[in-house]
Amino acid sequence: MALYSKIRAKLAREFKGLKRDMSYFLGLDKSFYQNARGSRILIYHGICKEDHTRFNPIFLTAKIFEAHLKLYEKHCNVVSLDDFYAGKLSDEKFNVCLTFDDGFANNYKYALPLLEKYRMPATFFITGIANEGDDILWNDFLGIVSKYGPKNITYKNKAYYKGRFDQYFSVDNGTALKDELRAAGFEDKAGMMKDLYWISPFKNKEADKDFWLQMTSEQIKQLARSPFAQIGAHGYYHNDLAKITPCDALYELQKVKQYLEDLIGKPVNRIAFPYGSYDQQVIHQAQKAGYDQLLAMDFYNANDASDKTLRERFTVNPFISPVNQLYATITRKYD
Repeated sequence: MALYSKIRAKLAREFKGLKRDMSYFLGLDKSFYQNARGSRILIYHGICKEDHTRFNPIFLTAKIFEAHLKLYEKHCNVVSLDDFYAGKLSDEKFNVCLTFDDGFANNYKYALPLLEKYRMPATFFITGIANEGDDILWNDFLGIVSKYGPKNITYKNKAYYKGRFDQYFSVDNGTALKDELRAAGFEDKAGMMKDLYWISPFKNKEADKDFWLQMTSEQIKQLARSPFAQIGAHGYYHNDLAKITPCDALYELQKVKQYLEDLIGKPVNRIAFPYGSYDQQVIHQAQKAGYDQLLAMDFYNANDASDKTLRERFTVNPFISPVNQLYATITRKYD
């Protein structure tokens, strides 16, 4: 019965999505988009040419991303993050602010040309991993190795099996390896990347590079020169700042800020917390490091909305149509 209920719910969602698409193209809900008011900061991640769910559920194809931009051009006022914080918003249209997390090279390759084509600003939140001579984030590495790897592995004398969504889980307690590592420091993550690469040397697969390759320092510099791109920080190592010590969090926040400022020759006062994870200590350390634009996902506490430096964001769903995404963006809910 549970499986039947899930199938029925999935079919109902798909039908509602198709109905909304049809209504839009027939012009039956024109007034909804014309009368929409308010604002939303959106989170994008990777942009690729095809097969956008090959390794994770956070990528869009360039074709779909351009369809988003066309809808924004028609129905919305697209503002920079600075203007969003300054309250420079339209009273005549719904306002959207575009942000990209993780610093993928595909942002430079595919997203920037489209933003320049439609003359729409976006903020790119980037780690300091390129400064360490690395070209991949630890969580992307683990996702790809898990996809290609065998059903069972041993890591640090612990046994793991491949379970749901091609993730490795501990045989002992069922904890996902990614969750164990997320709570660890970067040395453990770097060790994992060194120890498990033999399972699947994916860097030899040219077709996979769009899904994991990070921007080089030179690409970040070039990105920052565009009038349609702002640069923000995304942690230095892409650690969960709420799971490391406050001292280590402050170090990361300061180190990535210094790296990016030295690289682009501009102040970097924006931080998007990796995984959207934060606590009051992380907020304090970010403000202490000199950031005055702090980006989360959902607020964790009711009083977070009163913090003038902190803003919520809304993650783009790569499994729905552009029209349904715009509807969800305006209503701030997926149904």
